[in-house]
Amino acid sequence: MKLVLAKRDDLLRPLQAVSGIVEKRHTLPILSNVLFESSGKQLKLLATDLEIQVSTSFDYPQKGGDNYQVTISARKLLDILRALPEQADVVLEAQNNRMQVRSGRSRFNLQTLPAADFPKLAPASGKSISLRMPQKDLRSLFVRVQYAMAQQDIRYYLNGMLVVLDADALKVVATDGHRLAYASRMLGQKLEQQEVILPRKAVQELAKLLSDDGEVSIEIGANQVKFTLGGVELVTKVVDGKFPDYTRVIPTNYEKRFTVQRVDLQQALQRVAILSNEKFKGVRWTLTEGQLRIACTNTEQEEAFEEMELDYHGDALDIGFNVTYLLDVLNNLDNEKVTCSFGDANSSVLVTIAEDSAFRYVVMPMRI
Repeated sequence: MKLVLAKRDDLLRPLQAVSGIVEKRHTLPILSNVLFESSGKQLKLLATDLEIQVSTSFDYPQKGGDNYQVTISARKLLDILRALPEQADVVLEAQNNRMQVRSGRSRFNLQTLPAADFPKLAPASGKSISLRMPQKDLRSLFVRVQYAMAQQDIRYYLNGMLVVLDADALKVVATDGHRLAYASRMLGQKLEQQEVILPRKAVQELAKLLSDDGEVSIEIGANQVKFTLGGVELVTKVVDGKFPDYTRVIPTNYEKRFTVQRVDLQQALQRVAILSNEKFKGVRWTLTEGQLRIACTNTEQEEAFEEMELDYHGDALDIGFNVTYLLDVLNNLDNEKVTCSFGDANSSVLVTIAEDSAFRYVVMPMRI
């Protein structure tokens, strides 16, 4: 049975959109597959890892055939389509437990698994809150905080991003216990207050799917969140846990501060980090009148120093940080200048930007 006849790019684009969440190796073989649902002149593609589900559909010219469902290896089909010429015609034909991919003189016979065994996420139950916003605004929020999410932390609720609906603002927060990133954006509409924790994988996949054009529709339920953007629908379960009170972590009374060109500080840190300790990545900041001295040392007694002239007139300060945490924020901002505010040598540093008061980044100090 002929499922689809389409241009290579028309088939590759939706397959790429859904296959990002597919695991290469999984205990359930069918989760390595993508579900094809042929209906009339529309083909729907769906992938899931039991926590996240991504689907999209597109119209195509079909040469006869009835409605049909089948699952096929996402990675293998993706590799085949990428290897074909850009404007090639591609035919997918299913019969028995096989699918044949034909293009020009190329033939590929792939194994399929029954569509009836494919595990779709159950629809959300109960009340949900809906909102719309530009994709570029949500993407900007994610980019500014996602790098601060924990990775495989035993405190599982840190392995994700907190999303807060608070009156007429959308707030996002991520922390790994050593640093915290916070960003918010006004929505222009008042909504019921709600908090959910999105899994790390869902955040990373959304950051790839979001573009600078169009809007994204968001439906937030008690145990599930659905994002609809550009013909793609991503549904994710939420992390069940209590996120730390981020308002207690963000300092509000720091008086020592300086403003510096972001790129200048970024490049200085990148240079000294070459000789940092490979395990601890420590960097020492010595702040004096009009000057910041940055230093790194390692176990081989090697040293690197950088000095920067600053408009700083406060008390002297000697404090250490993980240089990776500092570079993460500088790499993910696009503003010309950043402001660093301090308490004392045992307190965190607060990184802000003048153009956007709704961004905060906090890094705890480390002993060096």
